[in-house]
Amino acid sequence: MKLNTLSGRFLILTTIFVVLTEVFILVPGIANFREDYLLTRLERAQIASLALLTTDQVIEPDLERELLNNAGVYNVVLRRDAARQLVLSSPIPQPISATFDLRESTFWSRIHDSLSELINPKNEIIRVVGQPVQKGGQVIEVTLATGAMRIEMIEYGLRLLTLSAVVSVATAVLLFLAVRRLMVVPIKRVVAHITAYAEAPDDARRVIAPEARIEELRVAEEALASMQRQLTAALKQRERLAQLGQAVAKISHDLRNILTTAQLFADRMEDSDDPAVKRSAPKLINSISRAVNLCETTLAFGKAEEPPPSLSRFMLHALVQEVLDSERPPADAAQIDFVTDVAPNLVIRADREQMYRVLSNLVRNARQAIEATGKPGTIEIGAGEEPEGWWIRVQDTGPGLPERAKENLFQPFSGSAKKGGTGLGLAISAELVRGHGGRLDLVRSDAEGTEFKLHLPEALDFTAP
Repeated sequence: MKLNTLSGRFLILTTIFVVLTEVFILVPGIANFREDYLLTRLERAQIASLALLTTDQVIEPDLERELLNNAGVYNVVLRRDAARQLVLSSPIPQPISATFDLRESTFWSRIHDSLSELINPKNEIIRVVGQPVQKGGQVIEVTLATGAMRIEMIEYGLRLLTLSAVVSVATAVLLFLAVRRLMVVPIKRVVAHITAYAEAPDDARRVIAPEARIEELRVAEEALASMQRQLTAALKQRERLAQLGQAVAKISHDLRNILTTAQLFADRMEDSDDPAVKRSAPKLINSISRAVNLCETTLAFGKAEEPPPSLSRFMLHALVQEVLDSERPPADAAQIDFVTDVAPNLVIRADREQMYRVLSNLVRNARQAIEATGKPGTIEIGAGEEPEGWWIRVQDTGPGLPERAKENLFQPFSGSAKKGGTGLGLAISAELVRGHGGRLDLVRSDAEGTEFKLHLPEALDFTAP
């Protein structure tokens, strides 16, 4: 099992917690065992001393030795009625090294004393002071050796360690298996589905079917399934659009050639002496020109790339006038006023040809929107300089964009504002502006008109990755 996996890390955490559990069980257990050991010696010593105090006869040395051995101490001092009396005594092999008063012991002092006892391998003599049981006196003191106590503490610790280890390990194993079954296995299932789906995202059969019983995992699976279904549908739509784009590109290429020939004949019609033909020729030429332009735009978009902008500094006012002159409607069309709010000396740094295409698309869309209403209107182009670069505003008094166009703005074949449109104009315009490092935003579009705003940065670095 790899340690950098979820199961491996959970195993490490389980092991750490088991060790900590062992420590929390073993250390207080040994401290309590030492406390009970000393209290037991005090009780035995008290029983031995009380038995001796019931008689006035002198106790035999052998009997005294036997009582002390049964109590596990060297001597017993009992304080009763404010009198301190050495009840039982025997020779002490070495001086007393420490005194422990069990009446004042705390949890931490018991742990400290027990650990000190385990670490110290010497057999020392200690004095233990405690409270007699059953009101057998005021204070009882005994002296005893630590060797036997230390051996019993070690034996008890081993037994406790073995028992707690078995219980902890069994609990840890059951917990590990349960977590693995309830969490790790479902997560691996999700990962397996993601891997399988990544191999063939267009295969709808590989979309995950939510099965997890854990609420959080089920929510994750449902979100993943929704995302996979949307992605699969998008890939299929993209494939269909790619195929459609290839077909449209081929048709547009052939249609452009046909229209170019028609345009040549239409140009000759202008030289006709028939007044009706002369009146119809400009309209026919404009229609054919727009059709040729649409074919060329479709072909350009089908290449899925635009050349990088060739930057230069130029007067924006002159470019705006060229755009407006090319987009002025014929005399018999709806009355449209063109307003220019661009300083004559405003110089910007951009690709002049691409900026012409962008502004021409925006102005043409505005003009067509106003013409569709059959009412007079106004188209205004404004521009200015800001700390980060320049801004250009194109606004009209048309009827505004429909909701569908707003939702799919700048999306080819989806964001058209007029019936039969392709939406390529805005998509290409936005792409050209992004190529300059700027952005094209829809500021507003309502019953009072539509406003687009174009932002161009002043400092551009096309060498950066």
